[in-house]
Amino acid sequence: MSQGKVLVIEPDLRQADIWITVLEFLGYQPVTFADIDRVEWPAPPQLEWSAIVLAPEPPASSLRRFFQHLCAYDSMVPVICAATDDKRIDDAVFPPDWPHFEIVMPVRHAALAAALEQAANTRLGSRMLTHRPAGRSQPILEVHELMDMVAAHDTHVLVLGESGTGKEMVARHIHETSRRAAGPFVPVNCGAIPAELLESELFGHERGAFTGALAARQGRFEFANGGTLFLDEIGDMSLPMQVKILRVLQERTIERVGSNRSVRCDVRIIAATHRDLEIGIRDGWFREDLFYRLNVFPIQMPPLRERLEDLPLLIEQLNLRLRHTGHEPVELSTGAAAALASYAWPGNVRELANLLERMSIMHRGRSIEASDLPQRYRGGGLAGAGGAPTRVPRASRSAANHPSLAPAAVGGGVAAEGAAEFMSHAVELAWPEQGLDLNDHLSTIEVSLIRRALSQAHGTVAEAARLLGIGRTTLVEKLRKHRLADSSAA
Repeated sequence: MSQGKVLVIEPDLRQADIWITVLEFLGYQPVTFADIDRVEWPAPPQLEWSAIVLAPEPPASSLRRFFQHLCAYDSMVPVICAATDDKRIDDAVFPPDWPHFEIVMPVRHAALAAALEQAANTRLGSRMLTHRPAGRSQPILEVHELMDMVAAHDTHVLVLGESGTGKEMVARHIHETSRRAAGPFVPVNCGAIPAELLESELFGHERGAFTGALAARQGRFEFANGGTLFLDEIGDMSLPMQVKILRVLQERTIERVGSNRSVRCDVRIIAATHRDLEIGIRDGWFREDLFYRLNVFPIQMPPLRERLEDLPLLIEQLNLRLRHTGHEPVELSTGAAAALASYAWPGNVRELANLLERMSIMHRGRSIEASDLPQRYRGGGLAGAGGAPTRVPRASRSAANHPSLAPAAVGGGVAAEGAAEFMSHAVELAWPEQGLDLNDHLSTIEVSLIRRALSQAHGTVAEAARLLGIGRTTLVEKLRKHRLADSSAA
């Protein structure tokens, strides 16, 4: 079995043949290019190189362009630099903390094997550091435990959670700590690809299968053979495609569009969604049989507001990513850190990452004060009256999960006095002896507020979203969830 692919950039054909011979002897699959500026880059994020071997001749400008390409893959592939008495690669051309090792020429089997082993260990550590969700809170420790349990098996995994919580990180970590780690990890965003194109994207097509199919093309299932296919936002997949995915899961074979030949695929499926698939089953937009096929091992990602104690570790992890992409890490003052700890983070970890990148660009090389933060992050949110950060009591988190229930989110849009009156009435309802279904009750309140906002906005979704203090796409999702879309205008 191959140890993996190794990219070799060597302009000397005789020396390139030596690299190929030695690498194949050690069980690796060499991929060679004579010119560093003519390397054929796969489409991100598909990068299958276990290591890169560089001859010492490339100019510094070419090396810098090369590393700019590499950074697009969020994968710090270790570099082995060939050195001679008079030629070696200057460390200054490497991005900060990029793993690289030197091997003295002429190449020897033992020395190259040791360098490749060191590269493999460094790469595994880097992957685990990069893709293991950071934190020590109880919710995230439970996620870590579940990831470690399932990684050793080929079981299908369903990762659930709000947008921006890090569901793809969970999928990548499971892949990279599994026996499939040497194989490809292929992500597909089912919500971002038009339904009419998704079948060809997943299964591939034959030449002439449809207008514009000028050549045969492999699909993502074939690309992922021997590895993991990550089906992100599977809740947005159309019902006809769900039927076809179910068939693939049952039979472990695919058929390209325009072909009647079955192709067997050894692929592990990890799916993710921010939508409630059980509601989808009830409302008819998600198949029950597919749900039970995928939901073998569910992992629920907690929202950031439920693990605010993890903020320091998350910031540390995100600072490492900033370094790897050539940005300055962000240093927060005590006041700025307290302000961030008092914020509700509706965009979760993705919102935190975007904020840190913005701060890195705007305030390069100096400590960030609370006054440097955008207005929305400077206080309020979850803070108490004195501005000190306060943890959200678990009993009140239902309001954080439903922005339309929070008076602060309503603001000056849907009349504040009307919203407050509505909330007061909802709280003072007589408590039924038999209890109530909290989710249904909150859903009823949410629907009522959405209807009021749409009425005030004369059915304009963008305006209603502004009145509710949420994003337009969030409101569209809520309209679809509550089956209100037919009563609104775009």
